[in-house]
Amino acid sequence: MSLIVQKYGGSSVATPELIRQVARRALETKNQGHQVVVVLSAMKGETDRLLDLALQMNPRPTPREVDQLLATGELTTVALFALACQTFGERAKSFSGLQAGIRTDDGHQRARILDIETARLRTELAKGRLVAVAGFQGMTAGGDVTTLGRGGSDTTAVALAVALKADACEIYTDVDGIYTTDPHICDQARKMDRISFEEMMELASLGAKVMEIRSVEFAMNYHMPIHVRHALLPGAGTLICEEDVEMEKKPVSGVAYSKNEARITLLKVSDQPGIAAKILGIISASGIVVDMIIQNQSANIDPDSGEPHTDFSFTVPLSDYPKALELMRDTAAEIGADRVVGTDNIAKISLVGVGMRDHAGVATQMFQALAREGINISLISTSEIKISCIIEKKYAELAVRALHDAFELHQA
Repeated sequence: MSLIVQKYGGSSVATPELIRQVARRALETKNQGHQVVVVLSAMKGETDRLLDLALQMNPRPTPREVDQLLATGELTTVALFALACQTFGERAKSFSGLQAGIRTDDGHQRARILDIETARLRTELAKGRLVAVAGFQGMTAGGDVTTLGRGGSDTTAVALAVALKADACEIYTDVDGIYTTDPHICDQARKMDRISFEEMMELASLGAKVMEIRSVEFAMNYHMPIHVRHALLPGAGTLICEEDVEMEKKPVSGVAYSKNEARITLLKVSDQPGIAAKILGIISASGIVVDMIIQNQSANIDPDSGEPHTDFSFTVPLSDYPKALELMRDTAAEIGADRVVGTDNIAKISLVGVGMRDHAGVATQMFQALAREGINISLISTSEIKISCIIEKKYAELAVRALHDAFELHQA
């Protein structure tokens, strides 16, 4: 008998009728002779509705109370799911994150799973029950409710699959798999049969919204393959798994993009040891994540101090741009920089592929494809399996299509 963990997202359980359809699908799996644990998100829009209520009560709500409130969204879904299963004659039982034994750290609204005590779930599965667990939530050692952040139900599902030593982890969503790029802007986008954990992590971090990055990291660390499938339609979907030789034959597997970027540049910064650390230390101390960084080579000498100076640029999430810009204006005066400039009129375009390790010329081909479309590049960063460029925001979709064509990603 196999043990299968299935996760269904908010759009898949947005209405009572959709919850019934999800219940039928889970029961079909169970009736094939499997033990089934179902992880559910809140109904579509419910988390935003609850957060809005919190802000109506208090414009600065405390994280603990926000978690206490938001967790009710998933509790509603799992209870309705269990009730739907019972109308079909199934002995289903729902559990909160706390009841399922999911222990987290104290990081409210972005908690990390530390451990899962599976005894209670195993007991219910041994009785032949279908088990439903609320995603997105857990409990601290002190007994407080925590939430895992946006997309946290994916992480719940993968963590449960690992803890229960499941035979399969299936993520059901509103798309039928992982595509070579966003099919809404590139009609040549192709659904991939398989993708490596590393590639999926890069795509998730670069703007692809199908999987939450922490869930993929968890799966990679514990070697738990993930099947991504459509919640309501048949199909094999995409398998996220260990890298194999076939994946390395093509240099690029996918194109990702993000318009949620902003760039800040400090002009005429003194080119001395410790300046970069000071700038980025101030940003990180404010909880802002820096992505791409570039420091120009010193080419000028300040006529007053006689010291070399340079320009220092970095990108931050668009939501953090106003705060980061204000911090850097204060910092510029402190370190003697000439001035600070910034823009939110940018996008990040990225190529991802494990085959880059063994294929030369990928960057050249990328830059040539963008040049043919008259798209200028302002920043570049690379890793072993990724190349990212900052371009003007208005060219983002054109760049995606151009790169998709240049690397013939429509071909398997």
